[in-house]
Amino acid sequence: MKKIIIIACILIGFKSNAQDTAKVEQYCEVVATPRLLSNRVTIDVDYGEVRSLWKDNRLKDESGKLVKFNTLVDALNYMGRNGWKLVNAFPAYSSANSAPVYHYVFRKEFLKSETSE
Repeated sequence: MKKIIIIACILIGFKSNAQDTAKVEQYCEVVATPRLLSNRVTIDVDYGEVRSLWKDNRLKDESGKLVKFNTLVDALNYMGRNGWKLVNAFPAYSSANSAPVYHYVFRKEFLKSETSE
């Protein structure tokens, strides 16, 4: 009887470990929009969440402080330091005479238990 209980505990342990290590890919998009009459850009990071006009959607760090970027490269380096890998980059034009808006798509693996799925 003891052997059956020990084997059952071991199998339950393996099953719970297998669920904890399941990974899922998540994507985000960094959009760099040129500012009017300036060499600087506005950086927006879209994680695919629902956004509200009444809520502050700006990017914050783990301590809740607002994250500010000096340049586009600063934003891209921030994403790399946080484990995001660049998948694709492309410009988009809203009209023929406008400056391009640059889009950068990133990918990162998370444990399934860390996501809201």
